[in-house]
Amino acid sequence: MFEIISKSPAETAGLGKKIGAILPEGVVICLYGDLGAGKTLFVQNLARGMGIDEDVTSPTFNIMNVYEGRLPLYHFDLYRLEQEYELEDIGFFDYVEESDGIVVIEWADKFADCLPEDYLLLSIERTGNDDNERKLIFDIRGTAYANIFQEVGTLCQF
Repeated sequence: MFEIISKSPAETAGLGKKIGAILPEGVVICLYGDLGAGKTLFVQNLARGMGIDEDVTSPTFNIMNVYEGRLPLYHFDLYRLEQEYELEDIGFFDYVEESDGIVVIEWADKFADCLPEDYLLLSIERTGNDDNERKLIFDIRGTAYANIFQEVGTLCQF
């Protein structure tokens, strides 16, 4: 696990772009954080790093958006889902188990028992020091992404 303090939305955006540029096919990223913490800002810039030019929005009402870049980006927002069976209804498991792109899941903690064995975890928290300052906590679950996790750690050093 490692933590980064981002002093501004621009710094958070920069991290997203850097990480998006290096992620390989099949990576799942689970995002935790309160409303307004910066999860969607991070994903928007992750997408830019992946070469996606279209507007990336939170899929709160759609549940999932798909964007095409150097790899497809499958962006889930589980905020509005209430029951585990709804994940099956939206084809969630098809994407997280064998993705041909990058899968990002906002509000992943709502269904922690349904997450894949391997994923990168990013928690974004307000620090309370400044309205724009955030603590980004990166962690890993499983072992499949150990090398990627180390590379992300190196990229995130300011």
